Amino acid sequence: MTRQTTDKLLTEISQAISDNSPLSKKLPDGSFLHLDRQLPFLCVYRGDIRGDIHGEMEGSPKAMESLLRGTPAYLLVNEHPARLKTTRALLVAIIEKLGDYFDQICLLELWSSAPQQDASLTPEFEILASSTGTPVKFLEEFENALLHITVDNLKANIEIGYQQNIAPPGLEPILTRTQLTALNCIPVGLAIKPVYLDVKTAEVLPFHLQDLHQGLTRALKRGFYAFAHHHTHIRPRHFHELGNRSITKAVWQTDRRLAEISATFDLLLYVSPVNSSAAWQEFEASDYEREASFLYRARNVNPSLLKRQLFQIPIEAIEDPTLAHIFSEKRNELDRQITLVADRNTERFLLGSRQIYGDVEPELLEQAHLLLEAIDPSQPTAQNDYLAPQQIAERARLELDKYREQDPSLKSTVSVRGDVPGILVSQGNLLIGQDASVLSSRINALISHEVGTHIVTHHNGGLQPFRELSVGMASYEELQEGLAVLAEYLVGELSPSRLRTLAARVLAVDCITSGASFIDCFRVLYRDHGFHPHTAFNITMRIFRGGGYTKDIVYLRGLKHLLEALADGYPLESLYLGKISHQHLDFVEELQWRQILQPPTLTPTFLDSPEAEPRLQALSNGLTLTDLIKE
Repeated sequence: MTRQTTDKLLTEISQAISDNSPLSKKLPDGSFLHLDRQLPFLCVYRGDIRGDIHGEMEGSPKAMESLLRGTPAYLLVNEHPARLKTTRALLVAIIEKLGDYFDQICLLELWSSAPQQDASLTPEFEILASSTGTPVKFLEEFENALLHITVDNLKANIEIGYQQNIAPPGLEPILTRTQLTALNCIPVGLAIKPVYLDVKTAEVLPFHLQDLHQGLTRALKRGFYAFAHHHTHIRPRHFHELGNRSITKAVWQTDRRLAEISATFDLLLYVSPVNSSAAWQEFEASDYEREASFLYRARNVNPSLLKRQLFQIPIEAIEDPTLAHIFSEKRNELDRQITLVADRNTERFLLGSRQIYGDVEPELLEQAHLLLEAIDPSQPTAQNDYLAPQQIAERARLELDKYREQDPSLKSTVSVRGDVPGILVSQGNLLIGQDASVLSSRINALISHEVGTHIVTHHNGGLQPFRELSVGMASYEELQEGLAVLAEYLVGELSPSRLRTLAARVLAVDCITSGASFIDCFRVLYRDHGFHPHTAFNITMRIFRGGGYTKDIVYLRGLKHLLEALADGYPLESLYLGKISHQHLDFVEELQWRQILQPPTLTPTFLDSPEAEPRLQALSNGLTLTDLIKE
C-alpha cells in the first residue's frame, strides 16, 4: 500500500470507531477488517502462508477464516513476513483508537494447531497467555466457555499454557511487547484442532465445521463478556450483547427470498377440503359406514420450480452462525412443505407430514387420555346459542379496530368465504367459512385465538427486520397454537369440551400413524369416547385431509410446552414479537440481546383484561394440562 492509501485507510477506520458505526472492508493487500462497533477486543487470524510454513492441509486456512466470520471484531490478515510491519501499523492504529473508549483491549490471535494423524474428532483447544501480567479470571471463564463446545456430540478438551510471546509456531508476535504495553493491550492465543478436516482426504467436514463455528462464536462472546467485566469499565448485562448488530447483504437477500417462496403457496388451504359440508352429509347418509370423498382447490404452483428456487439461495454465504442456522431450518421446512403440496392425496403425504410434525410422544398421548377420561362428553347445545359467520366477522372487525388504535398500519382483513372449512388465518387475514359457527359463550376465545394471537404475531413479525418472523420460523406452529389456546384460557373461555377436542386430535393423530382408517378413527372418537358424530367427523377429517395431515398434534403439545416455559419464568409478552418457534427461543433471545429483534408493537388486548390477571399469576406458579379442567 502507498503511504497515501495507508493514511486514507487509517483515517476511515478511525472515523468509524469514533462514530461507533460498523465497518467491513477488504484491504488493498487482501486482508479483511470487520468492526461492528466500539468493543474492547479484536480477533486476528493470519492465514496466507500457513500451509507453506506449518504443513496445514488444503482448505484449513479458509475454514479457519470462516470460524471468525460472525464475530463482531476481527482482522483476517493476508500475511507474509514482509508485510508484518504494515500489519502492525494497522493494528496499532485500531487498538490505539479503541483505547480512547476502554481501559484495556484484548487481542486474541487464533490459529490452527498442527494436524494430527489420528482419526479422533474430539475438539481440542490450547489457550496461550503471557507469563507476566496473566489475566487469571478472564482465562478461567474463557476456559469454561470453551468447555461447553461440542462437535458431533463430542465434548472439548482444553489446555492452558504460558509463554513470554504469544504467536503461532514459526511466526513472530503480531505486536511487540513494547507496543502491547504502550497500548495497554492483553494478548491471548488460541490454537484450535482442525476437527473440521478429514485427516486422510483433507476434505472439509461441513457439519463439524458448523458445530465448531456455532460453539466457538458463543464461547468467544462469553469470554469477552468476562474480559469486559474484569478489565474494563463496561458491564454488559448478557454475553449476547457482545454479538454482531449489523446485518450483511446475504442475510437480507436470504430472508427476502425465503419469504417470497413461502408466500407463493398456502399449505393449509391446499389440504383443506372445499366440500366439507357435502362430505359430512354423504358420510351421515351412509350411516357412518362409507368414507366420504374430499375435494380440494387446484394447486397453482410447480413444486419442482419452487425447490429449484429454494436451493439456489446461498445460505452458506451467511457468516452469522445463529442466522445461518435459523434460515437453514426454514429452508428445510419449506422443502418438506413443498413436497407435501406435490404429494397431496398420495401415501407419501402422511410420511411427509410426520417428518414435519413428528409422531405422538407417549407422555402427550397419556395426557390426552387423562383429559378424555376426566372430562364428560359435552351435551348438545341449543342452536340459537351459536353465532353465524357474519356475526363472527363483525365481532372480528371490531377487535381489529381496537388494535389499529395501537398501530394504524395494521392491514389485516376479515372475509366470509364458501371455500374455507371452519375459521382460519391465512397470511394475516381472517377467513370464515360460510358454514362456520361458534358458541356465543366462546366468541371471546375465538377472537383472542385468531385475532389476538395469529393476526397480532403476523403483524408484529412484519415489523421485525426479518420477514421470517411474519411468515413463521421453522416449526413455529406448535408455539403459535399453544399461545392461541392459552389466549382462550386467559379470557376465561377455555371450556372443558374444547380441551377434550384438543385431546381427541392427539388421539386421532396416533390412530392414523398406527395404521387406522378414516372409519376406524371416527369410531374411536364416536363410540369409545362419546363425541357427537359431526364433531368426531370434523376431527377425523382434519387429520385425514390431504392423505394424513398431522398438524393438529401441535395444539395440545404446544400448550403443554408453553405452560412449562411460563412456569420456568419465560416472559409471555416477548412471545408475541412474531411467529417464533419453541425450539428457537434461545436464538430469539440472543437476537433480542443483540438489538436485532425489537419488542412487539401490538400487545394482545386480553392480557390487560380483568379475567386474565389471576390466570397470569397461576401460570407463573405453574399449571399442568389437567389443572386447566378446573377452570
